[in-house]
Amino acid sequence: MKKYFSLVLFAHSIFALPFALIGFFLGVTTTTNPFQWHLFALVILCMVFARNSAMAFNRYLDRNIDSKNPRTTMRDIPAGRITPTQALTFVMINCILFVATTAFINPLCLYLSPVALFVILFYSYTKRFTALCHLVLGLGLSLAPIGAYIAVTGQFSLVPVLYSFAVLFWVSGFDIIYALQDEDFDRAEHLHSIPAALGIKNALRLSVVLHVCSALCVIIPLFYVSFGWFYDAGVLFFCAMLVYQHLLVKPTDLSKVNRAFMTTNGYASVIFAVCFLADAFIRTHF
Repeated sequence: MKKYFSLVLFAHSIFALPFALIGFFLGVTTTTNPFQWHLFALVILCMVFARNSAMAFNRYLDRNIDSKNPRTTMRDIPAGRITPTQALTFVMINCILFVATTAFINPLCLYLSPVALFVILFYSYTKRFTALCHLVLGLGLSLAPIGAYIAVTGQFSLVPVLYSFAVLFWVSGFDIIYALQDEDFDRAEHLHSIPAALGIKNALRLSVVLHVCSALCVIIPLFYVSFGWFYDAGVLFFCAMLVYQHLLVKPTDLSKVNRAFMTTNGYASVIFAVCFLADAFIRTHF
């Protein structure tokens, strides 16, 4: 189990899981649908199975690329800790469990589950033919808030879609920053990425634009839901973390990319979700 947790980097769940919680409790607190523990557990399981499937498939598909890149040679498959067959089997099991779990939620979640799987698995192919791979990754993680909302309500709505766009722009932006480390390698291996296509300076500029769009998508819900000051504080912190990571990474200094990628964005999602949940609790109980 330790090997498989390493394979899927469970710690990276801090990017999408907090927004799944936002989508879930948005459905509970802004509609007449009640909180149900079993439904909450099913949503968490879906997140785990989807994350496992996407991450393990990415490691499986990129195993030969990872073995050539000095930064990734110690990943589990190139290092021999897990075989490609074991990784692919793990992917298939988690895909089956994901679809099966959605069947216990509602018909819309079940019908959309193959679409969700296609998006999160397809991402792993995209760096082979398009520099927009970062946006596809963002799209995959953006399914978390709207998927959790649909699990509660069985329907779409504007505000959770806004949170999905917030995740899409946010993840795409910080994935571009993370990809700066592999600019030379991507060019040498004919792989596609924004840094390889535009260069470091222009890639960072595009990342800024995407993060501005993400900030707008967490601000606009203020006009549709009667949030309190906890949510305002969460928005301010989220936006501050977006600014901070761009202060950490400069075209001439990439030494703090990992800090900007993991630590800063981890705090951004978790604290924003905590503020949202605190605000939701106050709105519904006082």
